[in-house]
Amino acid sequence: MGKLHVKVDDTVYVLTGKDAGKTGKVLAVYPKTSQVIVEGVNMQTKHKRARTHLEAGGIIEQEGKIHSSNVMLVCPETKRPTKTGYRFENGEKVRYSKASGKTINSVLKG
Repeated sequence: MGKLHVKVDDTVYVLTGKDAGKTGKVLAVYPKTSQVIVEGVNMQTKHKRARTHLEAGGIIEQEGKIHSSNVMLVCPETKRPTKTGYRFENGEKVRYSKASGKTINSVLKG
């Protein structure tokens, strides 16, 4: 519970489950439950009722949550799954790829 190793718009590789081996973009992050929603992964059907006469109802497919431990960040440099680490550069805490040693573009607070 708390901080996660992935952020919104990161490209991740799914390690386990029915969608193991797939790659997708992180759409949402839930730090309290350590879960993420990944584009095109863990697709679930939802029966949706029309709320107004203008809105269409029916069966829709949407992504479900998966645990963050089941995904691994894809290194932008090598395009392969990698572990991440944290270090300080110019007084700011940044993520870096342990495979290539390169800084990952997002800057962290704290």
